[in-house]
Amino acid sequence: MKKSSPSILFGGLVLGFACVLGCSGCSSTQTPSQASTPPTTMVRPAEAVQPAPPPTGAYPVMAPYFPPPDKMDLCGEPVPLEHQQVMERFDREFTLVLYNHAQVYLWLKRMDRYFPWIEERLRHHNLPDDLKYVAIVESDLQPNVASPKGAAGPWQFMPRTGSSYGLHQDGSVDKRYDFEKSTESAFLLLADLYRRYGNWALAIAAYNCGDKRILDESRAQGVKDYYHLKLPLETERYVFRILAVKAVLSNPVQYGYNFQRGQGYGELKIDRVRVNFTSSVSIQTIASAAGTTYREFRRLNPVFRADEIPPGSYEIKLPAGTGRVFEQNFQQQAAVQAPAPASTEASARPADEPKIKASPKPQPLKARSRVPAETYHTVRSGDTLSSMAKYYQVSVQDIRKTNNLKDDKVVPGQKLRIP
Repeated sequence: MKKSSPSILFGGLVLGFACVLGCSGCSSTQTPSQASTPPTTMVRPAEAVQPAPPPTGAYPVMAPYFPPPDKMDLCGEPVPLEHQQVMERFDREFTLVLYNHAQVYLWLKRMDRYFPWIEERLRHHNLPDDLKYVAIVESDLQPNVASPKGAAGPWQFMPRTGSSYGLHQDGSVDKRYDFEKSTESAFLLLADLYRRYGNWALAIAAYNCGDKRILDESRAQGVKDYYHLKLPLETERYVFRILAVKAVLSNPVQYGYNFQRGQGYGELKIDRVRVNFTSSVSIQTIASAAGTTYREFRRLNPVFRADEIPPGSYEIKLPAGTGRVFEQNFQQQAAVQAPAPASTEASARPADEPKIKASPKPQPLKARSRVPAETYHTVRSGDTLSSMAKYYQVSVQDIRKTNNLKDDKVVPGQKLRIP
């Protein structure tokens, strides 16, 4: 018997199945509604089983909306948010700050380290607490930063302005990077600008783009209100960004940041050591003597911008508990290297380095016991003639006589020669 081909069998099966469907359709009784229903388009099974979308509100909210505050002040001065363009400029910066989650958390952590001291100094100078937010906008509370335009340090001083306010740059030593000194200088500058303008918004804007630019634009436009002055774009956004940072960081929990004060970076624990370098000293040498690392020394002392520290008198910062170790190591080296027992000079070699007859590049260090001639001191906030005399081991009368002072009054930024 001849076998049927697979194609014939498959065709017969298909034809039979179609007949069954056709006969079933013919034998069924159609209702009027069925008869009038137009033929529907066949859908693919995958489409047919798709579930209906969930009702509105069922999706998780990944970025909840927070409206901007409708009232703000800057250093106690009201911000005119009732003006639409002012509100929109503020809203832009508020939105950009609010949803920059990683950066906000880093700010909150660094605030724990720096804000307590900054707030205390603001109270000391009788300045508004809001000025602390300027440091965040300037540097994100990072001391070791510099801009392409030449501004440097946590308060981003330009070289000339920094020198005018006691932050001198001398070779590889740049005091603009000293957090404490630059903070004091920033407060002096901001206070001077406020006395000039009588308005904190304009004073802060001048801190950003320069006093001359604000004066020139104000005269040209006949406007003495920051919020209605046409200024460089960076400055137009600058004050609003400070306001936005204030709004979010003053109440982070309100805006969804699960962070409480005390959860951030703790205060730096350091020892301060007064030293006098009579010749260049390598940072690695100092770090070794203190039992710390090159990296840690540079982190604590960003004012030193090179691998070697030039001759001069400095206050160096060392990890807590290492200051005495550092001094002892150099005293021991002094005893080994000094030609006479009375000498206080110490070699800037690590303590375990074998003694040699002569060093091709001597690096002596002298611990603070007496200051050499031609030493100058820039007065900082809180300094008095008595405190300076005690530190430099001279008399108040000698300081007054050397600097032709009529009384004991000194002011921050004043440069005095130590006899």
